[in-house]
Amino acid sequence: MSLRITLSTAARILRQLRHDRRTVALLAVVPAVLLTLLFFMYENAGPTFDRIALIMLGIFPFVIMFLVTSIAMLRERTTGTLERLLTTPLGKLDLLFGYGLAFGLAATMQAGIAVAAAYLLLDLDTVGGAGLVVVIAVVNAVLGVALGLFCSAFARTEFQAVQFLPVVVIPQLLLCGLFVPRAQMAGWLQAVSDALPLSYAVEALMQVGAHADPTTTMWRDLVVVAGAALVALVLAAATLRRRTP
Repeated sequence: MSLRITLSTAARILRQLRHDRRTVALLAVVPAVLLTLLFFMYENAGPTFDRIALIMLGIFPFVIMFLVTSIAMLRERTTGTLERLLTTPLGKLDLLFGYGLAFGLAATMQAGIAVAAAYLLLDLDTVGGAGLVVVIAVVNAVLGVALGLFCSAFARTEFQAVQFLPVVVIPQLLLCGLFVPRAQMAGWLQAVSDALPLSYAVEALMQVGAHADPTTTMWRDLVVVAGAALVALVLAAATLRRRTP
């Protein structure tokens, strides 16, 4: 793995992303619009909006990045771009970590816009600072990127790539503690939830919502999510194919 090649790959992906206006709009605008929708849904529900919106600030980047990167990598394979790139000194880890870096920067922009909209326009109130929310949202987005890259290796069409969304993402949404506290779940569901990285991202956000200073639990959860993203990137490199048959 070469740092120079990885940075060059990230720069190439960012240039492509910049010219894709629909994807830029999806990344920058959609999370803020969905948070606004939540605001009006829970307008008369007191602190419920604060709890739900805080969690969604981490979930939206995860879901969107998973979808965008799984399709983007599949296009690299189906168009033959990936096969041509891998005939150069570019390695698989260079490519995938370049994707992670590029979309991590895009996620920083996305999280910054969404958090600013939540706190400044929608009056989101948390005990902890907005900066910690941005950090957790970005790490969670990188997790979505890594899982999207990994799952794209098993898809032959964009339709198949999208089909991984209900398989990989929705179970994590259901078991992360958003709808039912994890402590109230059946024992076997708690065990499954403990094995899913999104559960730790949500727990980290809830720590920010309840504590003014970063807690040990929050840092532990953040390390778990980052570690899961790293493992997913390595697995994606191990399963990456040059092109789709």
